[in-house]
Amino acid sequence: MVVLVVLFAVVVVAVMVAAHWYVWRRLVRDVSRPKSVWRRTGTVLIYVFPLCAVGAQATARSGAPFTVQQAVAWPGYLWLACLLYLLIALAVGELVRPLLRAALRRRDARAAGTGPAEPVAAEEREPSRTGARTDAEPPAAEPGSAGPASAVPEAEHAPAPSRRLFVARAVGVGAAVAAGATVGTGAWGVLNGPTLKHVTVPLAKLPRRGHGYRIAVVSDIHLGPVLGRAHTQRIVDRINGAQPDLVAIVGDLVDGSVENLGAAAEPLGTLRARHGSYFVTGNHEYFGDAREWIDHVRELGVHPMENVRKELPWFDLAGVNDLAGEDQDEGPDYDKALGGRDTSRASVLLAHQPVMIHDAVDHGVDLQLSGHTHGGQMWPVNYLAALENPTLAGLERYGETQLYVTRGAGAWGPPVRVGAESDVTIVELASKQA
Repeated sequence: MVVLVVLFAVVVVAVMVAAHWYVWRRLVRDVSRPKSVWRRTGTVLIYVFPLCAVGAQATARSGAPFTVQQAVAWPGYLWLACLLYLLIALAVGELVRPLLRAALRRRDARAAGTGPAEPVAAEEREPSRTGARTDAEPPAAEPGSAGPASAVPEAEHAPAPSRRLFVARAVGVGAAVAAGATVGTGAWGVLNGPTLKHVTVPLAKLPRRGHGYRIAVVSDIHLGPVLGRAHTQRIVDRINGAQPDLVAIVGDLVDGSVENLGAAAEPLGTLRARHGSYFVTGNHEYFGDAREWIDHVRELGVHPMENVRKELPWFDLAGVNDLAGEDQDEGPDYDKALGGRDTSRASVLLAHQPVMIHDAVDHGVDLQLSGHTHGGQMWPVNYLAALENPTLAGLERYGETQLYVTRGAGAWGPPVRVGAESDVTIVELASKQA
């Protein structure tokens, strides 16, 4: 097992080194002159940003001062998102590069009236490994040389960049702009707060008087070094503005300790709902002290649902601990939460991970509310997330049980979402008798 872990770590490091070298080559070396400001600055940054990304994980796990965690988390996590989309944009650029170079050769050939495009000049080839000068660094004039060009100002007779250099710069700038715009838009979507979604879920056992009951479902808030109190307040404002009957917080509230993040969670104490607010643990709560957070949310007026059931006027509300709690002997207990109930009543189960739907089906649950997936958070990661979860986002039916998965209201790692908008969902229960 240790050998596999070490091998996996070596592969990850090798892939990351190769990715950063490729980005440096295309965005720094290929587009700049040796010893230029951009060459020096880009080379420094290609070391600093990944070190910040590693530092973001290391400081969080080592319990470093929270201000230090925040200082490295922002540049480190944002760089990971930038790296992903730079690699995608540069990969597309590899397809565009030869087409653009060929188009420029044809244009130059037509302008010169020489007919078919000529072969690529020697000055456009890749720089020599022997240290020969490149087209980006023209040879200096011989001392004492004279000629027609010497009488012309330097700015007028300096050779224009070659087609290869022009293409490299065009593709590099295009990739940087595309990646920056994607990450910037995705970060704004997270920091601006979740959107409010509405979903109607019919329940066969729900009585007529329960028709139109509204549950605000929020998950994956992920309070931490990046997302703090202001983020919580935006979510609370969205929920209170919708005036739900009940609030369900279905896990992954935090990434850190109560000492560092207790104040960030305080706005949860101002949630307003007719039948109160309820909370079940997610896997991230068990990365730290889950018991500490369970006690803290209780102090804020949010009711923890630790493998328990509560009878509400028109249905049973149950909650189970996350699967990650099994390592601490605090895993889900469906018999405790759902056993011995009146099966003629409708039931709603709060469970963080969608994969828990199979146990919910076995226990005759009518509706399970989950999060965990983030909807994939950043394309194309959603394809990997879909392989690990029965439902990535939205409403699906499994036999007689329905599963609704929210995309979550925050973000883990990079505070960026692409193709998976954050949300708070108002689930409106509908009675078939209405």
